Parts: sequence; structure tokens; C-alpha cells
Amino acid sequence: MTTSLTAPSRSGSTRLAGLAVVIAVPLLVALAWWALGRPAALPPPPLTAGEKIACLSYAPYEGTQSPFQAGLVIPPDQIDRQFEALAVSTGCLRTYSVGQGLDKAPEMARKHGLKLLMGIWLGRNRADNAAEISKAIELGKEYPDVIRAIVVGNEVLLRRDLPVEELAAAIAEVRANAGVPVTYADVWEFWERNVPLADGIDFVTVHILPYWEDDPVGVDDAKAHVADIRRHVGTLFPGREIVIGETGWPSAGRMREDALPSPSNQARYLSDIIALSKENGWDYNLIEAKDQPWKRQLEGTVGGHWGIFDDALGLKFAWGEPLLDRPFWLWQGLLGVLAATGMLVMGRRALSTEPLRLGFVAVVAGVALPWWLVEMPLVSLDGWDWAFAFATLALTLVLMVAVPLALSRDLRWPRLSVVLGGDRSGPSGLLAAMLGWMLLATVLLLSAGLLAMLLDPRYRDFPIAAFAVPVAAFLAVPAGVALTRPERVLAPLIAAVAVGVAIREGVENWQALLFALEGVLFALALRPWRGVRA
Repeated sequence: MTTSLTAPSRSGSTRLAGLAVVIAVPLLVALAWWALGRPAALPPPPLTAGEKIACLSYAPYEGTQSPFQAGLVIPPDQIDRQFEALAVSTGCLRTYSVGQGLDKAPEMARKHGLKLLMGIWLGRNRADNAAEISKAIELGKEYPDVIRAIVVGNEVLLRRDLPVEELAAAIAEVRANAGVPVTYADVWEFWERNVPLADGIDFVTVHILPYWEDDPVGVDDAKAHVADIRRHVGTLFPGREIVIGETGWPSAGRMREDALPSPSNQARYLSDIIALSKENGWDYNLIEAKDQPWKRQLEGTVGGHWGIFDDALGLKFAWGEPLLDRPFWLWQGLLGVLAATGMLVMGRRALSTEPLRLGFVAVVAGVALPWWLVEMPLVSLDGWDWAFAFATLALTLVLMVAVPLALSRDLRWPRLSVVLGGDRSGPSGLLAAMLGWMLLATVLLLSAGLLAMLLDPRYRDFPIAAFAVPVAAFLAVPAGVALTRPERVLAPLIAAVAVGVAIREGVENWQALLFALEGVLFALALRPWRGVRA
């Protein structure tokens, strides 16, 4: 069997369609980026002029610094500089440890007129715990005017680092010796399970994080959820002082059900929570003061983007002012228009034969390529992530050249059996071989991405933009030979995994649905449903 490379004659209507594609494709790409770049409206400012946020969670780490860095001691001038910047927005900071140089935090807080909810980090290392407790007691005695309270342990029960009896003993030791109020902080479910623990503290500190709930709550319902949980905790501890010790929203990362991280959703949520707390007279602490890049290694993209300030202490939004979720949309749009137009130029012969196929892939490329270029550094956390990101980028760029040329020559892509050395009756030539190897690369990379999102998805982002062009390409360029054994096996498997991703994430998660749709469409592209010519 051979594949004809001769383009059939086309009617005048096809030529008119080609002209329409030349006009419509750049316009559609530009309109898409214009729509993506529109500023989102925010609620009215929750703070009056001169009013500050009640309290902010604080960690001093910058750049590559992290709490896991052996021997790291944060320089006092770094804490000093950060406190000076943060004092403009809040009068209180919550710390999580007195190690790695944070024993200087009370001194710097006094200098800048700040109060501290000073944390003690309790983990599984008993010697480290004892050192933290000893230092915190010392600081409590020295800085009673600065330290509002000592938080003895953060989510220790959630992490199962210590039994509740040992935690209670640590709390009692600090309370008996530090000379300042003492509390313990954990998510609300663990306070439900350990109500008696509150007998040994001065007030209850509860974490309410709608994004991280077992049943995530979207930003539209998050305010009501926080109100319900806060009131519920009040019924568990009647007459007791309760502080919302952590609540916040990430500005970047993957969706969980309908909970979408974005700059505008973060600003909206924080505005809502501050307003809610003021209405009810609730004390609160927002997580967090500044972005923490090191958390990306623990929690993926989303972990590093909870700050009101970015890592360089730049304020990420202004209360009440419209906010761009894609601040680079104009440059992305210009690049997208250029990329799509370039594909039309390379495939100009196809404009008179296959204009709609070419136009479809060009529009997808004009949106997906700039999207992925901005997203790559955001979602790549290690060497494997970067390898995956560059592999999909290379795949996209090669197909943006190969598809226009293939459509111009009426060329079909070979089946996997041809690429893998089985059936040699498929199309020949360098371009056909390139399409074949790109097909194999798409199979491998997309399968890996889908399996990762099915088996270990919690801290992974959906690589929608990474695969948009490959999927569109193999939908647009028909296959050159009949269905062969690899496709008979792979097509249903890829489709099944894609459907599994959608089911696992839920119908409210549009990111999951789009990625799953890519998998299903690619599986369909492997099937002989588009008039295969042998």
C-alpha cells in the first residue's frame, strides 16, 4: 500500500474558506487573549484607611532558603527588613519556630511595633522539641510586651507527629513557665476529636482552609463555609476565646473540585474573610505574609503561592481594585498571533485544500504555546518536571512546523506499527517519519501525564496547554494506514485513564475535564474514524 501525495482539486468555496481562515485565525487568537486578559472585579476594600490586617503568618525564607536546609541561620537584618515591609500592612505576625534565627523575631518585632503569635515547632525529634520549648520559654519571659501568645505546636495531631498526651505535656510545660498566654493550633476536624486538649490552653486556635478541605470549597461558597465552621467550633468550646489561626487562598496552582487558585480569587477570598471577621468580631490570622517558594517541593505549585506579598515582598494586589489573573496577556497574545500567522504562512498551500484543519491547529497553537511558556517555570519543581516541560514544548514547536507542511502536501501520519518497525507499508519520507516519531512521543508523554494525574494527583498541575497542540495536530492530520494492533490496545487504554482522571477529580473541576478531554480526543485520533486512505 502507498499513500498519495497529490492534492485533489478544490472548489471556489474552499478557496473562500481559506481566505476566511487567514482573516479569522489571528482575530480569534487575539480575541481569546483579550478575553483571558480582562481584569477581574474585586469586592470593596475590607479595611478602612489606616486599618491593618489583624495578623499574618510569617516565615522568613527567601529564594532557595528552606526550613530543611541544615545549618541555616536567617540573618537578623533579613528579618528586620521583612518586618519593616510587613508592618505597613499588619500589626501582628505569627511565627512557627524559634530556630534558624527566628529567636531574633521578638527583638525585631519590638523595633517595628509588631506583636507576635510566636510558634514552637514540635515534630518527631524529641531533642529538637526540647530545644524549641526551652528557647520559647526564655523569650516569653524576656518579651512579654511583644509576644501575644506562644503557639505550642502547629498541626501536630494532623501530621501524627506526637501522641496527644505528649503534646498536652509540652503545652503544660510552656504555660507553667513562659509567663505569656499559650495556645495550640490545628485544623478544625482535629479540634473536634480532641476537645479536652483545650483545657490546658488559654484560647483555641483553629485552621479553616476551604481549598484544602477533604471536600474542597470553591471561592463562591468559601465565606459561608468559614462562617459555618467558625460557629461550629464555637459550639465545641462555649465561652472560650477562639482565634482563626490560619485561613487563606492560593494565587496559583491546580484546581481541587471547584476551588480554583488565582490572583483574583485570592484577593476576593481574603477581602471576604476580613469583612466577615470584622462583622462578627472574630480574631483572625491570614496565611500568609509572603510567598514561600520552598513549599512548592512539599505541595506543588499551589504551596508556594499563599502570600499577600510575593517572595520579593512586592504586594500582589490592592484591596478593591480590578486585578489581572494573567498579567502577561498582552505579550502572550502578540506571540500567539505571530505563531498562528506563521503556521498559516508555512501551510499556505493547504489554505486552498485543507483550510479548516490548518486553521484549527493554528488557533489552538496561538493560545496554547504562550500559555505553556508562562506556565512552565511555575509548575516545574525538579529536573524531571523541567525535562517533561521542555519535551512537551519541543513536541509542540515541531508539530507547529510539521502540521502546515503535511497538510500542504496532503500527507498522512503513519501508524505506530510503522514507527516501531512493524508494517512498512505506510507513508514514507522525512516529514512522514517526523510525524510518526512525534506521534510516539505524544503517546508516551500524554500517557505519563494522565497516569500521574490518576495515581498521584494531589500536588500536580494539569498540563492542559502542554498537550493542546499535539492533540489538535493528530486530530487535524488524518492517519495514513488502517488501524493496527498498537492503536487497538492504546486507544481504549488512554481513553479509560482520561475518563478516570475526570471521575476522580469531579465534574466541577474544569481543569481536570479539559485534560481528560485531551486524552479522549487523542484516543479518538488513534482510531480510523476520519476516512483513512490506504
